[in-house]
Amino acid sequence: MITTPRTTRHRLAVGTMAAVTAVLLVGCTAGADAPGSGGQAATRPASETPTDPTAAPGPGPVAPTTDATAVTVAADAVPTDVATDLAAPWSVVRLDTGSSFVSLRDTGTVLELLADGSTREAGTIDGVVHEGEGGLLGLAVLAGSPSYLYAYATTADDNRVVRAPITGEVGSYGLGEQEAVITGIPKASNHDGGRIAFGPDGMLYVTTGDANQRPNAQDPGSLGGKVLRATAIGGVPDDNPTPGSLVYSLGHRNPQGIAWDATGAAWAAEFGQNTYDELNALEPGANYGWPEVEGRGEDAGFSDPVLQWSTDDASPSGLTAVGTTLYLAGLGGEKLFEIQVAPGSEAVPTELLAGDSSLGRIRDVLPGPDGTLWLVTNNTDGRGTPSAGDDRIVSVPLTPVP
Repeated sequence: MITTPRTTRHRLAVGTMAAVTAVLLVGCTAGADAPGSGGQAATRPASETPTDPTAAPGPGPVAPTTDATAVTVAADAVPTDVATDLAAPWSVVRLDTGSSFVSLRDTGTVLELLADGSTREAGTIDGVVHEGEGGLLGLAVLAGSPSYLYAYATTADDNRVVRAPITGEVGSYGLGEQEAVITGIPKASNHDGGRIAFGPDGMLYVTTGDANQRPNAQDPGSLGGKVLRATAIGGVPDDNPTPGSLVYSLGHRNPQGIAWDATGAAWAAEFGQNTYDELNALEPGANYGWPEVEGRGEDAGFSDPVLQWSTDDASPSGLTAVGTTLYLAGLGGEKLFEIQVAPGSEAVPTELLAGDSSLGRIRDVLPGPDGTLWLVTNNTDGRGTPSAGDDRIVSVPLTPVP
């Protein structure tokens, strides 16, 4: 356990919908030789799709809680099924209309999950190539007229972020014409990263792996082994750490979790090699050391993790925040980590559900409705041992910390 000095940490101001809309309309372009462009420009639409002022706003993501209350999984919590019989699910994004979108890694399919637990196919992301850990990975939604579904996808040539307008309504959501937002992220059969999320500042954050090429992580000209920060159309924000570069932080091996707690502090989780998995306090321009350092290196040139675990204990994937409490999905460790990170206090991790053999590998975690937490299992991805009904999304109740 170590103290998280929040007064010196970078905080993101909580954005409003106006700020989110603004990034749709304004963005810098990354030149072909810009740092962090990997030798090619970040691909985005030539012009933003016009917003129809007469159209009703489309579905948006469920707004994160800004209540700085610490929560905990109820002591007597028993996981209950939300959805079952899913094939290698990777990411879930809940909508303010009551439906959710679920990505299926191997097929490139996006499911609509309805409030009653039933699912239907909403569409398929074009060009997805599944090999090893690659395929259709993270999802995010940006509200507007139209609203867009964003997806991180492995193709024959690269990893990339694409988006498609959301069509239809609850029970009949579909995807319109797909367009690229960021291309040229290195791909491999492993270490593909893949989590995407819009931060409180309205910018798009993308976690990328080193694609099994360790030098990528320390190379400022590569998009691999990084956390990227972009406008909604793939441009470089004016206030990124390096002008003209999408790179927000570097020195990452395979980060698959990113979240902001109720104070606006940013966090990232990543897989280690053979020694330590990490939870990092995410800072603009920071270097997290890979491959020079794994875990805490006590090296002034690199940022040490706030927490670290043996790679057998954790293998962290999805990360979310509810108030000032973080939840980390333990994939290989087959457990859930609850981490209390109140400002000025120590980061305190607790292992939960470790003995629940009905869950197995946990790929993602996110706030559910009505004070619950959703967990996404990942036993059908080729590395787990599926049980009847796998894979599944389950719910556990949360309660305020006394």
